[in-house]
Amino acid sequence: MAHSSFTSSDKKNWRSRLHEIIFEADTPAGKAFDVLLIWSIIVSVATVILDSVAGISCVYGETLYAIEWFFTILFTIEYILRLLCVKRPARYAVSFFGLVDLLAVIPTYVSILIPGSQSLLTIRMLRLLRIFRVFKLAAYLGEAKIIMGALRASRRKISVFVLAVIIIVIIVGSVMYVIEGDKNGFSNIPTSIYWAIVTLTTVGYGDISPQTPLGKALAAVLMIMGYGIIAVPTGIVTAEFAQASREAVSTQACPACGAEGHDPNAVHCKYCGAHL
Repeated sequence: MAHSSFTSSDKKNWRSRLHEIIFEADTPAGKAFDVLLIWSIIVSVATVILDSVAGISCVYGETLYAIEWFFTILFTIEYILRLLCVKRPARYAVSFFGLVDLLAVIPTYVSILIPGSQSLLTIRMLRLLRIFRVFKLAAYLGEAKIIMGALRASRRKISVFVLAVIIIVIIVGSVMYVIEGDKNGFSNIPTSIYWAIVTLTTVGYGDISPQTPLGKALAAVLMIMGYGIIAVPTGIVTAEFAQASREAVSTQACPACGAEGHDPNAVHCKYCGAHL
């Protein structure tokens, strides 16, 4: 019994120490780990970007490939350790950072079967969001929380707005197809809808353009409408910003699920209920 108790206690201390290093930035070891992680992410993403340049890849391709696998294995070990040191690994695995950590290593393994998919490793840049916690930029975490809250509060209004835009481009695209026809590049309705989207967003690539007076008049109306439409989602989200409360956010991570963004005076995790 004594041996069993010692083993259990030793295991608990080991997991707590590992959690402190990997998830917390309030200790020298934790901050050093996160700073090292950030630099590793930057170097690994730079490697992927350089490997996409033909001239560099031809000369240093094998070296870049080896570096890429080195960081992939390193991040894989780190991901496994993160799962081991939290009490609820499944909850962490489906959290935002848990999914990002997983997506940061999958492309290299997938590239064995699908060549070129390793380019998706640039998603590792999302892991740099931890820089806010590493350097105790809690105020920025609070601002990020306000932005996310405003976007969530605006989702229904924005959904209605997007639906209205989709209806407009379908109708205008169909009308333009009838007016211009195949002889002026509007060969089918999907192509005409593509033109309507490009015109409404004021991008105007110019690969397709109306030639008839009626088509040009419709295009002019759509262009003017585009300037008015741009202001709508901005106004919706801005209104939600004005109503959002600015609450302080802690940099502490939950030892059970790894969740962050807790209130400074929080005693329990607001996501899983574990003691902080």
